[in-house]
Amino acid sequence: MAGASSGTEVATFCPLCVSRCGARATVTDGTFTLGPDPSHPTGRALCVKGKAAPQITAHPDRLRHPMRRTTPKGAPDPGWQRMSWDDALDSVAERLRALAEEHGPESVVFSSVSPSTSAIVDSIDWIQRLQRAFGSPNLAVSMELCGWGRYLASLYTFGASVPGAYMPDLDRAGCILFWGYNPSVSRLAHATATTAALRRGARLVVVDPRRAGLATKADPWLRVRPGTDAALAMAITHVMIDNGWFDEPFVRRWTNAPLLVRVDTGRLLRAEALAAGGDPGHHVAWDEVAELPVVVDPAARGTDIEDHGRLALARTVEVATGDGPVACRPAFDLVAAQCRATPPTVAAEITGVPADEIERAARVLWESRPIAFYTWSGLEQHSGTTQIIRAINVLYALTGCLDAPGGNVLFTPVPTNSVAGVDLLDPAQRAKTIGVTERPLGPARFEFVTGEDLYTAALEGRPYQARGLVSFGSNLLMAHGDSARGRDALQALEFQVHLDLFMCPTAEQADIVLPVTGAFEAEGLKVGFEVSQEAQSLVQLRRPLVPPVGEARPDVQVVFDLAMRLGLGAQFFAGDVDAGWRHQLEPSGVTLEQLRDDPSGVQLPLETHHRKYAAAGGDGVPAGFATSTGRIELYAEDFLDVGQPAVPTFTEPATSPRSRPDLAEEFPLVLTCAKPLHFCETQHRQVARLRSRAPDPQVELHPDTAAARGITAGDWVEIATPKGRVRARAAFNHSLADDVVCGQHGWFEACEELDLPGHPPFGPDSANLNLVLSQTPSDPTSGSSPLRAQVCEVTKHPGG
Repeated sequence: MAGASSGTEVATFCPLCVSRCGARATVTDGTFTLGPDPSHPTGRALCVKGKAAPQITAHPDRLRHPMRRTTPKGAPDPGWQRMSWDDALDSVAERLRALAEEHGPESVVFSSVSPSTSAIVDSIDWIQRLQRAFGSPNLAVSMELCGWGRYLASLYTFGASVPGAYMPDLDRAGCILFWGYNPSVSRLAHATATTAALRRGARLVVVDPRRAGLATKADPWLRVRPGTDAALAMAITHVMIDNGWFDEPFVRRWTNAPLLVRVDTGRLLRAEALAAGGDPGHHVAWDEVAELPVVVDPAARGTDIEDHGRLALARTVEVATGDGPVACRPAFDLVAAQCRATPPTVAAEITGVPADEIERAARVLWESRPIAFYTWSGLEQHSGTTQIIRAINVLYALTGCLDAPGGNVLFTPVPTNSVAGVDLLDPAQRAKTIGVTERPLGPARFEFVTGEDLYTAALEGRPYQARGLVSFGSNLLMAHGDSARGRDALQALEFQVHLDLFMCPTAEQADIVLPVTGAFEAEGLKVGFEVSQEAQSLVQLRRPLVPPVGEARPDVQVVFDLAMRLGLGAQFFAGDVDAGWRHQLEPSGVTLEQLRDDPSGVQLPLETHHRKYAAAGGDGVPAGFATSTGRIELYAEDFLDVGQPAVPTFTEPATSPRSRPDLAEEFPLVLTCAKPLHFCETQHRQVARLRSRAPDPQVELHPDTAAARGITAGDWVEIATPKGRVRARAAFNHSLADDVVCGQHGWFEACEELDLPGHPPFGPDSANLNLVLSQTPSDPTSGSSPLRAQVCEVTKHPGG
C-alpha cells in the first residue's frame, strides 16, 4: 500500500516495543515525524526510540533486496548475490519441503525476534500459524529469557498468565510492586501511568539491584543481590504470614492452602486413600471442628464445603486410610514452614537487603492494598528463575488482590478469532518439541525452544538433528549467551533463511536473506493495547506512512507468500492477508473498512468484570482457576514429577562467588545486565540520533569498586568471566552494591554518520557481552540462561 499523503497528520502507534505508544505522525515530502498522542490510551509520551523511527526507517544500511550466499558458511565474505523475490521464495520453499520430506517437518525450527522488543507483534501470530501448518513444533522466540515468568511459569500457580495477561490496574492501585522491571525503559505506558498513580497517593515498591528509572521514586527500594529474589520473596511472605497480613478468607476459599499433603510422599492426599471407591481425583482437607477429613471435589470449585473457615491451615493431623494412619499437613503449613526458614535476618545475609527494609516492605504491601504488580526479564534470566517466579506468585496470591479492582486484572478483550493455528499442529508433532523430554514443564511444553536446546539440536543431534531455520528478525547470536557456540550451531544447519531490516551477525550465517519493511512502511493490525480497559478495548490498523525501502516486503506478506509456495494456501486464505485479517476481526464486528477509514482506531464499549474466578456458570459452580485443583496452587504438585520442590524454594545462583568459591578469587564480582534506554535490545546502534546519546557500550560499577581497581569514569575496561573477556566503558553508579556490576548486551554495529566504530561480535576487542555469558547452568524447569547473575572481574583495559 502507498504511503500517506504529503503534509498530512495521521493517528498511529509505535510498535517498536511492548508499550505500543499511541502517536501522531506528520508526513512531509516522503518522510515523517512522530510525537505523542494524548488522546490514545497509551499515548501520554513517546520514548527516544519511537521519536527516532523516521531515522531507522530511512537509514542507508537498510536491506533492500533478497540475497543468496555464494561462499561457504564461515567464509570471511558471504559473497551476497542479489536475487528476485520469486526466486528467493521458490528456493526457500524448495529447501524447506526437502527437509520436511527427508527428515520430518520438526527438523525445521522457526524463530522470531521477541514481540516485546520489536514490531514483529504485527506478524507473530501468523508466524506461529505458518510454523504449525508446516508441521514444526519448534519456535525459538527467547521465551526462556523474555516471557517465561510473565506468561508461562505463573500457569503453575494461577492457571493463568499473571502478570502477562492479568495486567496491573495502575489507575486504581493503592500499591504498585515492580520486581525486576523498569518501565521507564521497557514499557513507557506503564511508567506514565505509575507516575500518575504516585501523584494521587499510591505507594511504589521496587526490587532491583540498581536504583534506575522509577526506582528513584520507590519507598522502599530493595537492592537485591542478583539471583536471590526467591529468598527475598519468601522472607516478605514470612513476615506477612507471621503478622496475619494475608487475606485469610480468600486463601481458604480460593487457594489450595487447606488441602492435605502426605508427609510420607509429599503428594496431596486423595479421597481414594480414605476408603475403597474414593475418587482419585478428589482431594482431602481437615475439619478442625469435627476433627474429621473432608473430601474436596475440584470440579465443585469449593461449593461442596459448607464452611471454609473450619478447615485447618497449620497443623499436622493423622488421617485414617485403607493402609493405616498417615500423617498429613495442610499445603499452607508447608509453604509457611519453608518461608519460616528464611526470616528477614537470614534473607538479609543472602540478598543484601536489610532485615528492617524487608519487614517494612511487607507492611507497605499489606497496608497499601490493593496491590498491582509486574515483573520482567530481570527475573527471567537466572539459574533459579522458576522458583523465583513461584515465590513471588505465592506472595501475591496471599494478598487476595488478583482480578480485584486495583490489583492485577484480566481486562475484557475484544472478541476475535485466533489465527495462531494451535489446531493445525498434530499432537504427535507437538510431542516432538525440542527440549520437552528434558524439561517437560518448561517452554517446550508450549512449543517454545530455548536457545540452549536449539544449539544442542544443531550441533549434537539431540533429541534429533535441527537442520533448517526460518528466522524472522531473531538475532540469536547477540541475544543469547554462548554466542560462539551459537555461531557454530548456525553454521552446522543445512539451510537458514533470515528476514530483517538490517544485516546482523545472525543474518550473516544465513543462506538467503530477505528484506522486510519497517514499522511505518506497512499496515499493522493491533487488537487491544493491554494496559487498561480503555486500551484493551481499542482496535487500530496502523497506516503506512512512507513507501517501502527498495524491495522490502512486510513480514506478514512473506508468511502468506511462503505458505502458498509450501502448498498451505487453504490455511492461509488463498494468500490474501486482508481475508486473514477479516477472519480475525469477525467476532468483534469491526471491519477493515472502518479501520482504514479511521486510523485512530475503533473503541469498543467493553467493561471489566472483576473476580471472574468467583462468577458462577449456568450450573451454579464458580469458574475457579484453570489448575488441577481448581484453585490457586500455593503447593504445586506438578513440580514433584520433575524432581523440583512443590513449594517455592531458594537456591543460591549456580554461578556466584558463594556457590563457586573456586572461582571467587579470580572473579569476585557479580555481573548482571540491563536494557539500555536508547535501543531495542540488539537493534539500532547504527542510528545517529540514538547512538549520539549512548556512543559506547558501558559497564556500571560502584565508584569504590572502580577506585580499588584504578578505574576512572569513562575508562575502557575489560569484563572478564570464565568464558573470556569483552570491552566496555566504565560508568559509575552509586546505587549498585560494591560487589555487583551491570553490563549491556547487543553491541556490534558501527555508526558511520558519527564516525563511531562497530565492535566485532566474536574474538579480541569484542563488546558482545553474551560472548562471555554462559547459557548454563540453566534453570532446571525452564532452561532460562543465567545471564543476570554470573561471576566476573573488571579491570582497566591495557589499551586505555
